[in-house]
Amino acid sequence: MRKYSTTTITAAVLITLLFAFSAFARDHSALNGTWTLVPAKSDFAGQSVVQTGTVTIADHDGIIIVSRSFRYEGASDTYFYRDITDSEHNATIRTGKDLKSKTKWDRDVLKVTTTESGAVTLESYTLTADGTMMVSVERPEHKPITLFFQHQ
Repeated sequence: MRKYSTTTITAAVLITLLFAFSAFARDHSALNGTWTLVPAKSDFAGQSVVQTGTVTIADHDGIIIVSRSFRYEGASDTYFYRDITDSEHNATIRTGKDLKSKTKWDRDVLKVTTTESGAVTLESYTLTADGTMMVSVERPEHKPITLFFQHQ
């Protein structure tokens, strides 16, 4: 029978834990790039269906830039929406006195919180197992919507 020292056992356990945690931890740069909306896979919760859309994410050295561009058709008009938010080291960006935006990582989820005239919108960006990006959008007095994007 072979005896193992406490140091050898401790080292083996630590190495195993290191590999286990790294397997679960995703690299934040995995969301970097331009993503194209997949409308057929998305759930708009009864809201106007977005015809086309892209999201571009750039996360470098703690500076996160999220650029969103959507085109959708309403009952009588066609709308175009484009927005950019960025954040450096958890900073809050203020535009005017009624609009502020904060972009931060919450583990593997990129969260963009926008407050406009007291109403808070939360967007959560995650990478799914099949490599698509899922975006959940929660707005006051609206049902949550879930959008899926394919990496370009």
